[in-house]
Amino acid sequence: MEPPSGPANRRRVPWNRLLLAVSLVTFRPPPNTAQLTIETVPPLAAEGSDVLLLAHNVTENLLGYAWYTGERVENSQLIALYRIATNVTTKGPAHSGRETLYPNGTLLIQHITQKDTGSYTLLITRDDLQTERQTGHLHVHPVLPTPVITSNNSSPWEHEDTVVLTCGPETQNTSYMWWINSQSLPNSTRLELSEDKRTLTVFNVTRNDTGPYVCEARNPVSVRRSDPFTLKVLWQENTQALNVGTIVGIVIGLLLVLTLVAALGCFIFLHSCLHHNRGNWPPASTSGCGPSGSSVSQASLPDARSPVPIYQELLRPDTDVYCQINHKADVGH
Repeated sequence: MEPPSGPANRRRVPWNRLLLAVSLVTFRPPPNTAQLTIETVPPLAAEGSDVLLLAHNVTENLLGYAWYTGERVENSQLIALYRIATNVTTKGPAHSGRETLYPNGTLLIQHITQKDTGSYTLLITRDDLQTERQTGHLHVHPVLPTPVITSNNSSPWEHEDTVVLTCGPETQNTSYMWWINSQSLPNSTRLELSEDKRTLTVFNVTRNDTGPYVCEARNPVSVRRSDPFTLKVLWQENTQALNVGTIVGIVIGLLLVLTLVAALGCFIFLHSCLHHNRGNWPPASTSGCGPSGSSVSQASLPDARSPVPIYQELLRPDTDVYCQINHKADVGH
């Protein structure tokens, strides 16, 4: 028997290989088809800005587009409808006057607010009346105000009081950070942050805890820092110094008052003496005034006259004459 020819051997193929090839052709996955997607531009939307909801991978041969608020396709939630054949846009009940629908299916929302946060659904209709829809999401972040640090105790005592510092106002989706003396918070058992890090507690404050403190508020679209806040910590030396200063001030005030009173008394006394002696010479004997009680000389008096003989003075009845008898002198003569 002759051996089989060459070509006959080449046509012989094992069954297991045939079955494998058929299976690969039968179960080959279909080529990947691009699906409709929605992109938010910018992805982080700040309150007051404009946002685009872009439609990607839109198929051809379309009849039109329709945008709805939320994830359901309902007439009450229709924003706008665009018909390609007529190039006409029809506004729906959910249109706020800030939305614009473009022929390529993109939706523009101007001057967004936090109320615009939510889901938006695009429905496309092909010319074979088949529909496809996709939902996108928009989250509007507020632009943060400048935070302010407040304290529960404006004048804490050293080693006695606990101070709670709060960074406000409170806003959603906001993270907070703290600095002391332009540095991050040190590891200390006397410092404690709340879970949201908006509140900083300082236990048993010391004079080294005066600060300044700064807090920062941050969200995906804005960052704000507070003005520096300084604690006014009181301690015992402050009280003693205050008491000593008060006493010194009182003593100085009393001395000034006494000096003014003494000067005023001397002025009144001298004025009364001059007024009393103005018309009389020699002055009458008064306490502290005149020749016997005053050092005022005749030349200093306004009515002083030149001396006159004693016998002329005796003729004046309003003149007092003082005489002193020296008995020892008489006996000697």
